[in-house]
Amino acid sequence: MRWSNLVEADPSAERVLELYGTIAEESWYDDDVTPAMFRSELFSGNGPVTIWLNSPGGDCLAASQIYTMLMDYKGTVTVKIDGVAASAASVIAMAGTKVYMAPTALMMIHNPSTMAFGDHVDMAKAIDMLNEVKESIINAYEIKTSLSHTQLSHMMDDTTWMNAKKAIELGFADEILTDEKRTVETEAYAFSGKTVEKALINKLSAKTPVPEKTGRKVDDLYDRLNLMKF
Repeated sequence: MRWSNLVEADPSAERVLELYGTIAEESWYDDDVTPAMFRSELFSGNGPVTIWLNSPGGDCLAASQIYTMLMDYKGTVTVKIDGVAASAASVIAMAGTKVYMAPTALMMIHNPSTMAFGDHVDMAKAIDMLNEVKESIINAYEIKTSLSHTQLSHMMDDTTWMNAKKAIELGFADEILTDEKRTVETEAYAFSGKTVEKALINKLSAKTPVPEKTGRKVDDLYDRLNLMKF
């Protein structure tokens, strides 16, 4: 996780933060993203922020903290998903004022999970805890998507994967990332070899040569055309 530009010359300019890696309460690997790390980066400046997001998820409570920081941030927050926003990372994406997804990006939502040890009382407590965590995640999805609680719960039960178009359709994202170099309008066309061949034959037929003037027959021209095929 790092700022790709520090905008030292203009503190009000948009800052770009790359949030790549697993979401964790504590960092065990170099690519872990922790709430403490994120807070120090996010609140090191002000103004609009763009978050490039590519994460398989991780600790849902750590993701909740990062989500809350972004919701509380005074500037505009733009989230751009260029790889995957899965599990806990999908919760972070919900904090974006605008959420963009690359055409090839994916989003995944599912039920929270945990590891528990003990007797039936301990297991019951673990189940209650998971239910409450699920409810808290649904709260974030509901605010962004306006989907019903029941629909979101079923989607999490089913471990739902969404491409960019589906995520936009359901309200998890707002727009597909576009390449400005490709937005120039050009005339639409398609090329068909058989269509061109047929048009050429029709043109030849319409202008049938007179044998005594050209010394060539239409059949000769057709034979010539066949020789040109490859």
